[in-house]
Amino acid sequence: MEKDILILAIETSCDETAAAVVKNGRSVLSNIISSQIDLHTLYGGVVPEIASRKHIEKINQVIKEALSEADVTLEDIDAIGVTYGPGLVGALLVGVAQAKAISYAAGKPLIGIHHIEGHVSANFIENKDLEPPFLCLIVSGGHTHLVIVKEYGKYEIIGRTRDDAAGEAFDKVARAIGLGYPGGPKVDKLARKGDRHAVEFPRANIEGFPYDFSFSGVKSAVLNYLNSCAMKNEPVNTADIAASFQEAVVDALVTKTIAAAQEYHMDKVAIAGGVAANSALRQAMDAACKEQGINLYYPSPVLCTDNAAMIGAAAYYEYLSGTRHGLDLNAVPNLKIGQR
Repeated sequence: MEKDILILAIETSCDETAAAVVKNGRSVLSNIISSQIDLHTLYGGVVPEIASRKHIEKINQVIKEALSEADVTLEDIDAIGVTYGPGLVGALLVGVAQAKAISYAAGKPLIGIHHIEGHVSANFIENKDLEPPFLCLIVSGGHTHLVIVKEYGKYEIIGRTRDDAAGEAFDKVARAIGLGYPGGPKVDKLARKGDRHAVEFPRANIEGFPYDFSFSGVKSAVLNYLNSCAMKNEPVNTADIAASFQEAVVDALVTKTIAAAQEYHMDKVAIAGGVAANSALRQAMDAACKEQGINLYYPSPVLCTDNAAMIGAAAYYEYLSGTRHGLDLNAVPNLKIGQR
């Protein structure tokens, strides 16, 4: 009988201090998340310096809690996985420094993990039958990518955003219509009360690059619409604007994903990242995949937002492939997907 592999995973790329213990890449023994959302809401967005300081305050506590809940000690752990990019450099450094210290003190291998590859790997936790190859749509505050997951840890990017990421556009529109931070969940909630066809906002297509995205145009269209209403002294139905904006973004995401799945003959599609928790995106993607006979996979909302369990899942497959990092591992805030 093969020995179980236990990964202690650490995630501090933005404003969640998280630690988890993951067994064999797919079983989560603990997943502790200390969120800073309430703190950053006061400022209308993440303040990097505050995020870094809060990570320093919480990191030891979160790791101890993760080990305790999993009922393991550091001696039971086989490797330490940690997000080393992309993200806020100060925030990343807290997690990387902590992981290196534990690796050195406990004599355990250190494995640096790409944050977005962690989001992709979140799908392995709850979808035990999901194995590469498959197409994955990654949608978060900083990234919008269409990638083919060829093997565990091996990716081919076939589409990416040319400007704003989908989550970034959600945050900016939320601010414009007075919803505040965090924008994505608030737009999603308000949109349920609105008419998604009230205003036809544009969908961008980039000639020669059918799977690339652009969300700056739809964001600007919303701002222009609001300015036009203000100048004409016309009333604004914020629920209709939220629903119409969300419809434009979701339509672009789903249309391009399904087209890519057909061209690359993929019968499995996964979605990952914070925006993958959006209810309209899930419903539209589910309907489109059923229509085309494609199997759709996505994680629970708690595994869509930043967490350490997904890092542990990714680290397990990197561990099996022989990936190891030295104590010179550093934070790389602009780390590209597939980069090592």
